[in-house]
Amino acid sequence: MKPTAASPFYRSAIKAPLDILVAAIAIVITSPILLLLCLFLYRSTGGSVLFVQPRVGKNEREFKAYKFRTMNNKRGPDNQLLPDAERLTVIGRFVRKTSLDELPQLFNIVRGEMSFIGPRPLLPEYLPYYNEEQKKRHLVMPGITGLAQINGRNLTTWEKRFEFDVFYVENVSLLLDIKIFFKTIVKVLKSEGISAEGHATMPKFSEYIEKKRNR
Repeated sequence: MKPTAASPFYRSAIKAPLDILVAAIAIVITSPILLLLCLFLYRSTGGSVLFVQPRVGKNEREFKAYKFRTMNNKRGPDNQLLPDAERLTVIGRFVRKTSLDELPQLFNIVRGEMSFIGPRPLLPEYLPYYNEEQKKRHLVMPGITGLAQINGRNLTTWEKRFEFDVFYVENVSLLLDIKIFFKTIVKVLKSEGISAEGHATMPKFSEYIEKKRNR
């Protein structure tokens, strides 16, 4: 990756207000789609259509991230939830494949918790595992898509994913955001990098660290 011309003014004064404005317009435009998805997902999952989970945002502040629920709550004989890949519903698979499950995060953007472009927000339980370089990903607002998502998405390694995140933090600019936005559209249309082998998305970072320690 070659460094780009970072734009401090864009990052500090333009990016957030522009995100909120565009997200508000997008909510209005996509409202019919949102309502239809709520109906189909309610019938598919048999419960709440929203998946609400704590995530870590800018300056390591926790917030509740919204996504459409794509899995049911089926359990095995031991009363434990089945693996994610087995609980993914048919409509849920379509919604995830087309990235429509991310639409509720438009509300996170309007609330000032996320951006369109930035490192993906991860679970609070991952915080103890980051090194000092990887922690830089929390210097900017997390995004619906980012540099890691257009460079392998869930197929890339965790180390590479964090490298892309830190590179983005150090090179934020309008031009870079535009490039990521359009490359994301291409990735979604091609349905590339949706899930790692044997996972609905990708292995947990904490599990990945533990495996490395046990080698």
